[in-house]
Amino acid sequence: MAFLKPRIVVALGFGAVVAMAISGYTAANTVPISKGGDGAGTISGYTISSIAFTANATNAENIDAVTFNTNTAPPAGATVKVKIDASSSTWYACTFSGVAVTCSTTSPLITAALIDQVQVVIAQA
Repeated sequence: MAFLKPRIVVALGFGAVVAMAISGYTAANTVPISKGGDGAGTISGYTISSIAFTANATNAENIDAVTFNTNTAPPAGATVKVKIDASSSTWYACTFSGVAVTCSTTSPLITAALIDQVQVVIAQA
């Protein structure tokens, strides 16, 4: 019968301790309860009309607001935003009453020279 060398016994013992530690960590994972789903529905867009820009009273090069109408009123709680400079990442928040939408463009301030698009996003709550 051959005797195991102390180095081999220590190595096997260390390996067993590491294996138990790893097993303990993997067994401690918890996953929160979540939901998933699938469905279908009609997604229709809005028609935007009557786009107008409001110039600043002191400096007409600056634009204080953009207004427009939608073909149907967004539902209560909807989020409406507009982007009017294609090279910018700024989306201006809007308010609405019925089909009339107003978006303040003073923060950050935009000048008329930078306006090169009107991109509207309406997300229902």
